[in-house]
Amino acid sequence: MVLAANGSAVSAGVLDSNQYEQFYLQARFITGVVVYPIICLIGLVGNSLSIIVMSQKQMTSSTNVYLMSLAISDCVKLISDFVYFMVILLLELDPPTGNKAYGFLYPYAHYIFNASLCISAWLTVSVAIERYIYVCHPTRVKVYCTIRHARTVSMTVFILMSILAIPYAMRYKTIENSSNSTHYKTYDLRVTELWSNESFSKIYTWIQNFLRSIIPLCMLIILNTCIIYGIRRCRVGRSKTSRRHRITFMLIIVILVFLICITPDAIMSTFLGLGYYEEDFLQRGIREITDLLLLVNSASNFIIYCIFNTIFWRNFVNLFCKPCYRINIHFEESQIRRLSLVGRPKASLHVKLGHRKSICGDGLLSEV
Repeated sequence: MVLAANGSAVSAGVLDSNQYEQFYLQARFITGVVVYPIICLIGLVGNSLSIIVMSQKQMTSSTNVYLMSLAISDCVKLISDFVYFMVILLLELDPPTGNKAYGFLYPYAHYIFNASLCISAWLTVSVAIERYIYVCHPTRVKVYCTIRHARTVSMTVFILMSILAIPYAMRYKTIENSSNSTHYKTYDLRVTELWSNESFSKIYTWIQNFLRSIIPLCMLIILNTCIIYGIRRCRVGRSKTSRRHRITFMLIIVILVFLICITPDAIMSTFLGLGYYEEDFLQRGIREITDLLLLVNSASNFIIYCIFNTIFWRNFVNLFCKPCYRINIHFEESQIRRLSLVGRPKASLHVKLGHRKSICGDGLLSEV
């Protein structure tokens, strides 16, 4: 995310990019003040509900462990983006307070932003790898696609990516601007000595670009292609394939949305080498748009689950709309078996055959 620049940071590029200042200010206002609060609220509510639904005992599976971890990572990013909206709003309504808030919060928000992107990227890769094993190597599912393995991988991704992103927390320092003509104190951001070192900044930036964008994008494209090919190869009948792989189809949509939303940011960060606060107005205006796409990706997964995952939707309705909704669905025994979760203990699924089938004893449905 990029905030308004002033002082020396602007003077470095003001001669070349002053004509784009209006473009940047308009982009910042539209994204930061108008669009961000709407998407952040929708995303925070949706991801919170996803965490609640997937934390239910009946929804426990290796796949849902990854998806719940992804929802937690997205919530962290959405909270950071909502704070960004508050700062931008303060800059519009109360410049002194907004300037002080942005000066002291931006360095930390910059770290959270980049760390959460890396975490989300590798959790999405983890989901794709598990689905690849499930579709293309079903004999290895019991070995690799377990709940314990998913929790270990998710925790490792959170810890490792948070540590590797620490230098981002040391990219900027806040200083009091003593050369301003206003009657109140203003604060500015400066690049630290660590990041002023050209060798370090180039090497670390390329490492992060590979970890955050290039490697995940390449892996997701390859894995998605293999998954789609594997589904087509093992297709027996359209309806049967749809039932068997409906969760896989849903995860393919999640991966495709991630690819679409992160690609512009990957192009800017990797191939064009565009930075953040220290860049000129044109580059920062474009960054506002690419950051908005990343925000859309963080907020969209709950909608995808509700549209493509009927089991998630029915459990959601049963949990939050129980007084006005009763599950009354008849399952064939063969269909119920297909709803069992990969990596779940067998004793957790109780089916009572007869005129009506009870799933898990409390009306909640299980998921593939």
